[in-house]
Amino acid sequence: MNLTLKNISGKDVGEVLVPKSFLESKTSSSVVRQAVLAEMVNLRQGTHSSKNRSSVSGGGKKPWKQKGRGAARAGTIRSPLWKGGGVVFGPSPHKYKHKVSKKMSLLARKSIFLDKIKKNEVIVFDSFSLESSKTSSFNKILVSLGLKDKKITLLVSSVNKNLYRSVNNLSGIYVVSVNSVSIYEMLDCHCIFMDEVGCNNLIQMLNR
Repeated sequence: MNLTLKNISGKDVGEVLVPKSFLESKTSSSVVRQAVLAEMVNLRQGTHSSKNRSSVSGGGKKPWKQKGRGAARAGTIRSPLWKGGGVVFGPSPHKYKHKVSKKMSLLARKSIFLDKIKKNEVIVFDSFSLESSKTSSFNKILVSLGLKDKKITLLVSSVNKNLYRSVNNLSGIYVVSVNSVSIYEMLDCHCIFMDEVGCNNLIQMLNR
């Protein structure tokens, strides 16, 4: 199976070979789920916090004597039972960290990429060299491909200032290096745009 190679104007100029061994690789939706959940968990800061009865200021003095008032005993006005008191079993700062093995991470990326290829949701360009940094220059490409207002992940092999500036004002367009793209970034899009060099590098990286 070959992927159609397009120029920056959206016209077909050739093909990109996808090895048969890569297309016949095993995939796993359960591994994709585990990997995505791990990435989402690792994004959490874990800074949520609340004050327990020892952290709330005040309440050092016993509000009234132990016996003789006919009221319930009270040792502090900062008891969780009182207004302005501490929180019982409230959240406390802690780290969220979930590790995924390299083998699982590789399989998850391979599964997503193969699924995108089979659904014709991967478009390969010979290069992303734009003559200007105007938003309209990249918007024309989206219109010609019928992908306007769609969520797209651009996987680039090298930095292109004109490309970054042209997509900066377009919502739903995310530019990331092909070497550091996350599993969620590959999954959470309608289509993946790649340059030819980046596509070959990704296939070589995943086809192990």
